[in-house]
Amino acid sequence: MQSKFKILIFLAVFIQFSSPTKAQESGKKLFNKGWSFQKGDSTEVFSNNSDWKNVDLPHDWSIEGPFASKWASGTGFLPGGIGWYKKDFNIENYDPEENYSIYFDGVYKNSEVWINGRYLGKRPNGFIPFQYDLTPYLKPTNNEILVKVDHSEYADSRFYTGSGIYRNVYLLKQNPAHFAQWGVFFTTPEVSNNSAKAKISVEVKNNRKEIVPSTIQAELMNKEGKVIASTEKPLYLRPGKQNYIELNLSIENPELWSPKNPNLYNLKVTIIKENQSVAETWNEKVGFRDFKFDPDKGFFLNGENILIKGVCLHHDAGALGAAVPKEVWRERFQKLKDLGANAIRMSHYPHQDYIYDLADEMGFLVQDEAFDEWEFGKNKWITGWNAGTPGNDGSHEDFAQWGAKDVQDMVRRNRNHASIIMWSIGNEIDYPNDPYSHPVLDEGLNPQIYGKGYQPQNPPAAQLGKFANELVKAAKMFDTTRAVTAALAGVTMSNHTIYPEVLDIVGYNYQEFRYDDDHKNYPKRVIYGSENGDALEAWLAVKNNDYISSQFLWTAFDFIGEAREWPNRSSGAGILDLAGKPKPDFYFRKSLWNENPMVFIGVTNSQKNLNRRWNIQPVWKGKEGEIKWISVYTNTDEVELFLNGESLGRKKGEYTPDQMIGWEVPYQTGELKAKAFNNGKEVASYSLNTPGEVNKMQVSSSKEDYSDSGETFMVDILLVDRKGSRVIDEDKKISFEIEGPAKILALESGDRDSHEIYQSNNRKTYQGRLRAYVQTTGNSENIKIQIKANDLKTQKITIKKE
Repeated sequence: MQSKFKILIFLAVFIQFSSPTKAQESGKKLFNKGWSFQKGDSTEVFSNNSDWKNVDLPHDWSIEGPFASKWASGTGFLPGGIGWYKKDFNIENYDPEENYSIYFDGVYKNSEVWINGRYLGKRPNGFIPFQYDLTPYLKPTNNEILVKVDHSEYADSRFYTGSGIYRNVYLLKQNPAHFAQWGVFFTTPEVSNNSAKAKISVEVKNNRKEIVPSTIQAELMNKEGKVIASTEKPLYLRPGKQNYIELNLSIENPELWSPKNPNLYNLKVTIIKENQSVAETWNEKVGFRDFKFDPDKGFFLNGENILIKGVCLHHDAGALGAAVPKEVWRERFQKLKDLGANAIRMSHYPHQDYIYDLADEMGFLVQDEAFDEWEFGKNKWITGWNAGTPGNDGSHEDFAQWGAKDVQDMVRRNRNHASIIMWSIGNEIDYPNDPYSHPVLDEGLNPQIYGKGYQPQNPPAAQLGKFANELVKAAKMFDTTRAVTAALAGVTMSNHTIYPEVLDIVGYNYQEFRYDDDHKNYPKRVIYGSENGDALEAWLAVKNNDYISSQFLWTAFDFIGEAREWPNRSSGAGILDLAGKPKPDFYFRKSLWNENPMVFIGVTNSQKNLNRRWNIQPVWKGKEGEIKWISVYTNTDEVELFLNGESLGRKKGEYTPDQMIGWEVPYQTGELKAKAFNNGKEVASYSLNTPGEVNKMQVSSSKEDYSDSGETFMVDILLVDRKGSRVIDEDKKISFEIEGPAKILALESGDRDSHEIYQSNNRKTYQGRLRAYVQTTGNSENIKIQIKANDLKTQKITIKKE
């Protein structure tokens, strides 16, 4: 197996890559509309005798359910199976001299594609984009593309994957002389506040039979669209080959990219033919930044030593499954900015194409990650997390053939993104005894371990270093400007292999207690927190140690899968729920990471819960005289608590690992208020009022108007009393009626035990909240939405046509 794996790495340099980035080529268009879908495996799809339903992409059939205990807890008790997609299409302005390709940003999984009955190929990995040349088989009219998706091994993951063509699809029309897939690579070899240099490596493919004289031109434009640097070189394009050229640019006083100031430039690269006509253009947002990791001093960006305040993300968004519109992730990212986060770990696979654009635009440092397993399968929980007998289906089945290429495609696809600072080749591949083992597991402290001690029948841990070395080489063939890393769970075991040594920087998952000893024992090793719990101690391990640069919190949002036993079908690890709504712990994290003055109140029933941040609720309700414990999160010097206007005392705004900020208070109906102070001046406040019974629905929308079909917006429902206070213990069934060009995509309450159909037009609130995802289906008129509950006044909102 290993020798085959090595051969594939070195061949990868020479073969044509089938997986482009989110292409910037001038002839690229979305190809999402007008598809048909059917569930099940049938050869009748080739004879047009099957029943099809109309769908637009992206489409995730798993999220349509139904939930059932017979499926796997790891993927949220939702079905997999086999599905077929079909699209009949004509080519507008068809030109037989042009080249045509189809690009899929991701299909989960084992996709196979046919065009007009001709088989194009298969891609097992469900998270990697791929592209096929349609040119030899295409007709001006009456074309048919078929896609088979095989997710019959439904328990193949530890987390929700989705099923189907769940990301964007594009159709490319290109000149025979065109950019190769991922054919433009922008790097910044020299960056300072005063000047910067850029190198643009360009690969051009010539499908003509003769040499094509051409000129390759590169222009860099600022945000106002002004060209601030340009250069060009002649290139004689050899037929049937990839042709390479490097261009160099210099600029003065660059606006550097950083999380606080995510400055971007537009790079335009043009292939100009001998007659001065344009063959093709490539446009992409790029940034100038300089960064490094130091084993003793941490992370530096543009010369500034900064702490990486990161979160881990999965690709789903509750009710939407894995087919998440860009607008939803934009809103989610804004909440992470409000939190104070400045970094994202794309766990544990490459994500949607546009999510990296958002990271560039909004200012997040990114770790891009390739795998959750390599050549052996991890445990996949079926009946519940750490319950029952696990399965072992998964991506490892295709690793020997595709592993190197998958890593290289991840790198080539995303290497122009200013946000990305490291490539991860794997997550917790060294999880002790799942499957690798080593005699050292009989010794010392191993907090993450499956089974007891050393398991000699398991694969030896020494193999970790061998495969890691090959994957690092694969990544560095196409990018040496970033560190290659991995997230280690069994550090004690891996330290007895070459695994950490072949990495540029070494991620530690939940291993804060090893930081000090390993820093002393391996002084040249860059150690960072790659996945961490939410305890205060985990953050202090970053804040108090110069050599630790980061924390990546597990996790930002609740996600489907990694569930406990039925009826639970979702992880509750997030500090925001499935609907993207903050939990109380969001505000604890905000008090650690955000510099803007803030204060938050939560209520629980014991001092133990207060100090451990358990069962904190944002509601002031109880029996008169009943003892409540008031938890206050703040980043200010002091905080003072008031009950019905009477001060209950002022305390310092300080936490310790054993003591949060809190008060023991006998319950009184009324207002609980916290005032926060810096230097004796009030800078923030927060109030909770005793709620009455539900009196009305408070409705808000993320959009007031729209302009086109396919736009997505969110409508939020909050149950409140007569005075507008949130009521969390009197939930109602809410229904939606839409008049105009729009449809309900899904409804999400955040309830991790609910098995209601997501695509219905009605759903019960959870803790007084419900979110509707609405998508426009045209642009002809205003959209009118009625929101109803049996015993409450109907609410109406209008989304106007621009």
